[in-house]
Amino acid sequence: MAQPPPSRAWQTADRFGAVASFLCAIHCAALPFVLALLPLLGLQFLADIRFERAFVVFACVLALLTLVNGYRRHRRPVPLMLAFPGLWLLLLGVTVAEQYQLALHATLVTCGGVLLASAHFVNLRIDRRQPHVHKPGCVH
Repeated sequence: MAQPPPSRAWQTADRFGAVASFLCAIHCAALPFVLALLPLLGLQFLADIRFERAFVVFACVLALLTLVNGYRRHRRPVPLMLAFPGLWLLLLGVTVAEQYQLALHATLVTCGGVLLASAHFVNLRIDRRQPHVHKPGCVH
């Protein structure tokens, strides 16, 4: 039997997570190149490790909530199989890799962000393909 379709709130959260993860990946990839320009633009907070850690924690929590909820609906493990290595790379990048070269840190966090964004996009795609369950009062 088909599962109920995702609510609009979960779809919005998944879209937001995909965009946030993708922006995180871009931020981490570009940061080594634009680090000197940020203070000139008044955006030095983007280079602050506290901002990065807070953003990574937010992205991880949002990913876990939306992707686990998606798995409960569609029972397809692919989004989680993309997300868990992404989460691991993100967390590794903002903890252990901070003690090493900036390139290692940027690479880990960028790859983690791309995997997390991919997990959200796959989850949204699976939700769109999921058959609709008709209930009394359904207009579709």
